[in-house]
Amino acid sequence: MAYSEALAGRIRDQLQHHDNYSERNMFGGLAMMLNGNMCCGVVGEELMARVGPDRYEACLKVPYVRQMDFTGKPLRGMVYIAAAGVDSEEQLSTWVELSETFALSLPPK
Repeated sequence: MAYSEALAGRIRDQLQHHDNYSERNMFGGLAMMLNGNMCCGVVGEELMARVGPDRYEACLKVPYVRQMDFTGKPLRGMVYIAAAGVDSEEQLSTWVELSETFALSLPPK
């Protein structure tokens, strides 16, 4: 599955300053990794955000956000945000920072 290179580039701009930043093809898209842990990514035209289990329910109440159900079963702690929900740099930054905070809270792999 193809993914939005434009969205991937916008995310890279926010994360590539980390020494421990890498990318991996996952979930039919592109995952951005910090310390070997998935942070966020792009699947099709959508942002995939790893928000963590504590923020999961609150995030699902935000417009343009839905469960990540890649396997047919919702993955608690991960959400998809439709393109309309990350149109502005402010919107994207909010989600990337939330994902970055969670990923950096995990032990390095």
